[in-house]
Amino acid sequence: MIGAAAKPPVAVRHAVGTDLELVGAIERVSFSDPWSVESLAAALALPHARFFVAEDAAAGRVGRGGASPLLGYVVALLYGEEGEIADLAVAPAARRRGIGGVLLDRVAATAMESGVRALYLEVRESNVAARALYHSRGFDMVGRRRGYYSRPSEDALVLRRTMAPT
Repeated sequence: MIGAAAKPPVAVRHAVGTDLELVGAIERVSFSDPWSVESLAAALALPHARFFVAEDAAAGRVGRGGASPLLGYVVALLYGEEGEIADLAVAPAARRRGIGGVLLDRVAATAMESGVRALYLEVRESNVAARALYHSRGFDMVGRRRGYYSRPSEDALVLRRTMAPT
């Protein structure tokens, strides 16, 4: 299509320790109350965590011109028949290219393979773009946590996706 921005080829893989500084950089520009690199490292070490990164497949692990090939990441915690998406962000320059959807699809597939029946997450009520993404992936509102977020104070909407049995 003429005039449309080309979508980068995206590869999703398990995060490794050397990704954490780049993940932390995306985290800091994405959230007003970001996870620390230490918190990200603790999540990576959890046996029930699934921590994925999306990268520009064309750039390679180092990145063209020294640029980071990491486009986004997701952290999910899977506990038996329930799971939670604890953190998800896409680098500002890579937003609106479908990367968040690719990460959600990977987590959903992994959750279903693990026997998860319901996947939950919280999202700021004002985050219309994220809410639209989650709705497009089958998440529906099931609750509200008043004053859940700080900086600024805001309610969280609790969303759930019921997974099809495998």
